[in-house]
Formats: sequence, structure tokens, C-alpha cells
Amino acid sequence: MPKVRPALDAPERREGAQAAIFSLKDVQVAYGGVPAVENVTFELVKNEITAFIGPSGCGKSTLLRCLNRMNDLIPSASVSGQVLYHDQDLYAPDIDPVQVRKRIGMVFQKPNPFPKSIYENIAFGPRVLGMKGDMDEIVESALRKGALWDEVKDRLKTNAFGMSGGQQQRLCIARTMAVEPDVILMDEPCSALDPISTGAIEELMLELKRNYSIVIVTHNMQQAARVSDRTAFYNVDKLEEGKRVGKLVEFAPTEKIFTAPDDKRTEEYVTGKFG
Repeated sequence: MPKVRPALDAPERREGAQAAIFSLKDVQVAYGGVPAVENVTFELVKNEITAFIGPSGCGKSTLLRCLNRMNDLIPSASVSGQVLYHDQDLYAPDIDPVQVRKRIGMVFQKPNPFPKSIYENIAFGPRVLGMKGDMDEIVESALRKGALWDEVKDRLKTNAFGMSGGQQQRLCIARTMAVEPDVILMDEPCSALDPISTGAIEELMLELKRNYSIVIVTHNMQQAARVSDRTAFYNVDKLEEGKRVGKLVEFAPTEKIFTAPDDKRTEEYVTGKFG
């Protein structure tokens, strides 16, 4: 197994609210040699929520998966450029991608609880990773962080599939929290949920950013405006032979993106003129 640099498992905390947690430079992702998204350069800031927005096919989710090496699981995918996490190259040969995914958790579009009890959903990750401590306390702490404890504390041994969709998604967030990540990536976490459940997830995100850095992909402009501190807008460039590639158009504080963007394409997208 590749050697893991100690700093990846216990990242150095730079002082100041504006410390960069990710720095990307000229990042490109290709599938089978065909670029899907390219020329992405920006920094993501600690203890903030960053939203990725843009039309379908612009590479938002593809880029999100670069941040915890999920694209490694796709045989045809290749990543070039530089992805630094706490000043370390995530794609260096001595970095273990399993450790990367422990530090940088992922919540997917559709709730995906394991076919186990609520308790076992939370305990699974800590057990696999050999985390020390009282498992009951680990489970309770994660469920509290996921704003679920009061709803499920009397039925921890029941199957997670008996929960509502919104509860299942919060369970998945709590499951991510159980392994003590540094960053939480969310790929359209509310797209399958009703408005009340969506509101609960948004409130949870705002609470979690006190202790975590969050990156969210969303098609919901109102959601990006409500919860994010910074927003990255991606668009699709059409190439010859019908090929398309996603590109970062603008990255700025969310208020600027929605009220005074620098690029006309950003304004047209956030005002609903295309997308």
C-alpha cells in the first residue's frame, strides 16, 4: 500500500478564517482521453460553503470527484494539473486514496444508506478504519452532528430503509461525519428531496460549516444563493465534431455572482436566460 504522509491524516491548520484548504491549478479531467472539464484554477477556503453551479454536462460533479480522488474508481478517467489539499499534492504517488476519502467525505445525490440498522450504518466506517473509542459515543456524536439523534435514538436497531428520504440523507451525512473528515463534498444532496427535507439539509449545512469545509454541486440557484459563501460557475464550450468540454467561467463570493457578475454568461445563467 502506498505510504501516507502524516500531514494528510492530520492536516496542519493555518491560522485565519481565509486559509485555503484546496488550491487547484490548470486542472483537467478526461475520460478515454477526451476532456470533460479543463483549465480550472481557484482556491477553496476553510470553513466556508462553496457552490458549483452550471448547466448539465459542464463538469461540476466530475471536478467535485477530483477533490477526493473518486475519479480514480473510473478506469477511463485521467486527471492532470495540480490539486493541493493543505499544500499537499493529492495525486502524488505516495498518497493513499483511501486515506484521502477518509479526510474528504462524499454525500451523493440519492440517499444511499446501507441495508443495515441505523446504528450499524454509522458504526461501519469507524470499525473498518479501526477507530478507537466507545462505539456508542461515536454513533451518538455522529447522529447529533447530522441533526438526527432526537428522531432516531429510540430506534437505532431498526433498518435504515424505514426512514424517510430526508432522514436517510441526513443519515448519510452523519455516516460521513463518523469517520471525522476535514471536508464534506455534496453532489446535489437535495435533488431527490421534498422542500421541507431540503430546508433541513440546508440548515444542517450552515451548522456544519462552523467545523467543516463544504463543497456542494447544485442545480438549484436559490439553494446556492441561500447557503454558499462562494460560487463557481461552469459552462460548456462546444468543440468540433460535436464534442463538448466544461470550463470554469467565474469564481467569486456568492453575492457578487448573483448580483454583479463579471461575465455575461454568468449573468444569463443565474437570471434563467439559459441552462
